[in-house]
Order: sequence, then structure tokens, then C-alpha cells
Amino acid sequence: MNRLDLSMALPTPCQKLPDEDLFGVPLWIKRDDLVHPIVSGNKYRKLKYPLTAIAKQALQSERKPTVITMGGIWSNHVHATAFAAAELGLQSRALIRGHVGMGSTMLDDCVAHGMQIQFVDRVRYRHLRAQENYWRTLIEDDRNHFWLPEGGSTPEALLGVAELIDELPFIPDVMAVACGTGATLAGLLAGLNGRSMVMGIAVLDNADSLRAEVSTLLIKAGFPDHQNYQLLTEFQHGGYAKVTPALRDFCDDFMDRYQTPIEPVYTGKLFFALHHLSQSGLIGRDKTVMALHTGGMQGARSNLLR
Repeated sequence: MNRLDLSMALPTPCQKLPDEDLFGVPLWIKRDDLVHPIVSGNKYRKLKYPLTAIAKQALQSERKPTVITMGGIWSNHVHATAFAAAELGLQSRALIRGHVGMGSTMLDDCVAHGMQIQFVDRVRYRHLRAQENYWRTLIEDDRNHFWLPEGGSTPEALLGVAELIDELPFIPDVMAVACGTGATLAGLLAGLNGRSMVMGIAVLDNADSLRAEVSTLLIKAGFPDHQNYQLLTEFQHGGYAKVTPALRDFCDDFMDRYQTPIEPVYTGKLFFALHHLSQSGLIGRDKTVMALHTGGMQGARSNLLR
């Protein structure tokens, strides 16, 4: 096997929410959480082309390649990478922010899929984010190793995300997505090619730097530097993986109403923001909105909703 083709669910459905008082605009959800139970949503789309390319190189190599990436103990990206790499016959290793002795059911899953776990402290983790090749200083033998940055945020990732635009039944006035690294936002811009307005809901604090990251990814991937987007930074509820009582209550209400799973790290903040923006009139009632459900439910396995 040398292709990341785990999904039998494409194209994923678009679900129109019933006309209730939670949202005051026509709201559709692109249900990419249904792509695959583990490599779901934007994880599948972002990993598709990078891992396929690595798997093809593996066929010509005497040593089995190792995919190296990074994340936290509840990282959706790390979880998806472990499973996808195993499916492709690749070795995998994750540089996890934390210390020996920390654990989670997410990490247990990764180990079960054959992934090696290496903990790094906060200082080194910041260097991994800031310095392109810093990961090599943490690996004894980096030959035949392939690096995927945090969240799988590579130029090649945009190609997979862009493909979902052709699956939409129509081009909405507003395409909304939760933003962690900016790669999914950039991929939507690439696929829309100047159409619509993309609304990115930042899920972490100090997110203004994502604007430069979006431009860099688009240019490196060979797309125009599209600017038809807004990055909203006021709905992060205290920062990445931070949860307020209001957000918890909203997630519970949303799931009860629509029988659609969300979690508080990404999709919960997305729909909370859309609720606020629509109810306050900042999104006009004459606008159609398509929210991308990016899947990845590791946040729901932690204690953030308890």
C-alpha cells in the first residue's frame, strides 16, 4: 500500500441545520468528521499528499522511512499520523510537549499503532515551532526521516484541503473554519480561488501571526496570496485547549440539539463564534454559511467537557 486512501465516505455530506433560534442564518456543515473514524476531517486531507509521497519513496529505499512530527498529549494530528503511517507501512515518531510520565489515551493509541513517543520540554518545543530544522538536533540518526510540522502544516497539505471545495453543493457566501496553524484556512482559500469569504476562528491566543503563515503556505504551494478571508481572534476562550463554562454549556446544547459531535478545542469554538456573530447581526441573515467540521475528537476524550 502506498496511497493514503482510507476514506470510503468521500464526498462527505453537507448537513443543513434546522431553522432554530441557536443560529439566525442559513447554516450548513461540511461533515468532514465523517471521512474516517481516526484520520478524520482536515487530518485526512492534510496528510493525504505528504504521506503518499513518503510512501512512494519508501518503495525505492532499503530502510523503512520514519515520519516524525510534533504535538501535545491530545493532538488530533499526532493521533491521525500514527494510524495513517502504520497503514502505509511507515515508521512514525512524535516529539510530544511534556515530560516522561505524562500520558493520555491518545498517546496509548499512538503507541499501539507503533509510534515512538519522545517528550520534549517547552523550550525545545518552541524551538521546534520557530526553527525549520531544529527537529534534527533531537534525533540521533535523521537519515531517511521525514518531518511533518505541527498540525501537518505543509504546503502539500493545501492540495488535499482544496479538493473539498469541489464537493460542495454550492459556493457559500461565508466559509467558516477553526484555525490552529492556518493550513486548513489556506487550503480553503486555494480551492475557492477568490470566491466567497473565508472566516477563520482562531482557537489559540496571539494568533495574529497566522496571517503571515497563511500567505507563506499559499505562496510555497504555488497559489496566489488570496486575501478574501477574515481571521477572528476573540473567540479563543483563554487560549489553546482552554475552556470557559460558557463554551462547555454551548457544546452540550449544540450536541443535544443537532446530534452532531463537537469538542471544545476546535469545532466548539467555531460554532460558538458563529452563534455569537449570527445572533449579533455581524453575519447578515441573507448570507449562507458553510462551516467546515474538521473532525478530530481528541479534545472530547480529555476532561475539557467535564
